[in-house]
Amino acid sequence: MATPVSVIRLPKGADPNSRGFDPTSPRYIALCRTSLTSSYVCDADDEQLQKEQHARSVLRERFLRCLLAVSSKKVQFNMHEKVKVEATFRASDIDVLNFQVSDLHTPIGVQKEAIIRSQDVISFTFDM
Repeated sequence: MATPVSVIRLPKGADPNSRGFDPTSPRYIALCRTSLTSSYVCDADDEQLQKEQHARSVLRERFLRCLLAVSSKKVQFNMHEKVKVEATFRASDIDVLNFQVSDLHTPIGVQKEAIIRSQDVISFTFDM
């Protein structure tokens, strides 16, 4: 008999128009603004666009490596109003708007599973 797998559903569903990768979609424009518009291209802007894309790819890679490193580790979130909570980091949604954590230790108790909005987090730290 196969072992059932739990499914975690984040509070915000997928955009029905696209997954956010279409540069002309409203979601992509809202979340991934570039300093140069992709509709206007000339030789001078092409060089600048390539530099910007390279910088973005380096930052994306660093961020993904950070998420990979922090997965299943104890994390301390520093939140607004000087609140500090500890939890085991599990995952982030595609837009990095929410973090899924386990064993969330808060000032009012412990939650077995929880979603933390990234807008509520100032920073987070973890031990290597």
